[in-house]
Amino acid sequence: MKTKVEKINKNQINTDIIEEAGKILKEGGLVAFPTETVYGLGADALNEEAAKKIYEAKGRPSDNPLIVHVADLEALDGITASIPSCTKKIAEAYWPGPLTMIFEKNDRVPYGTTGGLETVAVRMPDHDVARALIRAGGGYIAAPSANTSGRPSPTKASHVKEDLDGRIEMIIDGGDSKIGVESTILDMTVFPPMILRPGAVTREMLEELIGDVDVDKTLISSDSKLAPKAPGMKYRHYAPKADLTVVEGSTEAVVAEINRMAAEKIREGFQVGIIGTKETVDRYQAGDIKSIGTREDERTIASHLYGILREFDDDEVNYIFSEAFAGEGIGSAIMNRLLKAAGHRVIRV
Repeated sequence: MKTKVEKINKNQINTDIIEEAGKILKEGGLVAFPTETVYGLGADALNEEAAKKIYEAKGRPSDNPLIVHVADLEALDGITASIPSCTKKIAEAYWPGPLTMIFEKNDRVPYGTTGGLETVAVRMPDHDVARALIRAGGGYIAAPSANTSGRPSPTKASHVKEDLDGRIEMIIDGGDSKIGVESTILDMTVFPPMILRPGAVTREMLEELIGDVDVDKTLISSDSKLAPKAPGMKYRHYAPKADLTVVEGSTEAVVAEINRMAAEKIREGFQVGIIGTKETVDRYQAGDIKSIGTREDERTIASHLYGILREFDDDEVNYIFSEAFAGEGIGSAIMNRLLKAAGHRVIRV
């Protein structure tokens, strides 16, 4: 299969490209497209055979549920069995945006889309190209991240091409993703609602709106018999090819420990990558040193995370040592992704 790449300007959307992509989706094909979080790999969410193609293209386990993307709030009624009363308040505040909500599904949604679950995860992306494509493709587009399963998620069309060229019909290139980490996932089938995956819509933001919100602290191992309720709960994700270790502690102790470990691996003949920040990169002594952003604005860190992990793959490093980040706000999303990428390999100093 030849993968067609079409560049598009979200401020002046080429309707011919959108119509062509929508036709591919309606006919059961796959289209990668930009969102504000990461690039998604889209298929008709109500077509079970199309959903299966997503799993095949990504090499994704079939019990890992897909998120259904919609373009307007009314679309919720068409795929859910019940909608909690606080949903509208949350949607009015954070849809379109980087928030996925989980509801009880109705019979229209095939189990091939939900990973065998009786629930459906739904999001409305804050990206004009994505919403135009959803409408052109029939209104319900299942879309996990557009990468090979387990690899760092794609924040550029070039990342998608690197992983999925020849496996999908089209890639819509809408430029770099703004946020850079996947959406917050909020389970609306329990009370109080529970965050299953942290993202740019934080617990603090949600609690200010609706009151108590729980956070699922369970870490499900790769050999767990439990089915994941949300994408990313069960399997190792976001991983670079190198061994990644996260180092926690005071700045002084973290910098010293990373310098020590890097020097040791370099002496052994290995290539070493270091993830620092604007505030610390000058303090590292050797290795492939990259600044991920500034701690004064952790959104910069989120937006660069996956790109830097992919750069280390290109640089063919063997080991990566990364500083840890705050556990509140968007920092919780950054740490969630880093820890999954590291297989929860953490050193505390």
